Amino acid sequence: LLRSRAKKLTAIAREELEHFEQVNQWLERRGISLAPLSPPPYGAGLKAQIRPQEPQRMLDSLLVSGLIEARSHERLGLLATHCPEPELSKFYRGLMASEARHFGTYWILADTYFERSVFTKRLEELAVVESRLLANLYPEPRIHS
Repeated sequence: LLRSRAKKLTAIAREELEHFEQVNQWLERRGISLAPLSPPPYGAGLKAQIRPQEPQRMLDSLLVSGLIEARSHERLGLLATHCPEPELSKFYRGLMASEARHFGTYWILADTYFERSVFTKRLEELAVVESRLLANLYPEPRIHS
C-alpha cells in the first residue's frame, strides 16, 4: 500500500515538473522572463491547517493538496474558456485535465487510508478555511495557491 501511494505521488510530482517546463517554453516563445513572485496567502493559509501529528498530518496533507489542485483545475478551466488563442486555450485544457487527475488521486488516497466519515468531516472543515481565504482576493494572478 505504501509503495502504491509513493508511485502515485511521485507521478504527480513528475507531471508538475513537466508542466513547469512547458509553461517556461510558452514564456520563452513570448519573450517573457521568469520573475520571483510574492507568495499568496491561499496556499500558506491552507498548509497552516495541516496538523503536525500522524495520521492527521497525512490526511490533512492529502486534502490540502487536493483542494489546491481542485482550485487550479477551476482556474485553468476559466482561462481555457476565455483565452482568445486556440493553441494556448488547448494547452490550458490539457493542464486542467491533469489537475483533475491530481485532485482525484489525492481524494482517492485519503479515502483509501481513512474512514469516509473522517475524510469528509475534515474536508468540510478545510473547505470553510479555504472559503475564507478565497474571500480575500490576492492582487496578483495565480494558478497554484
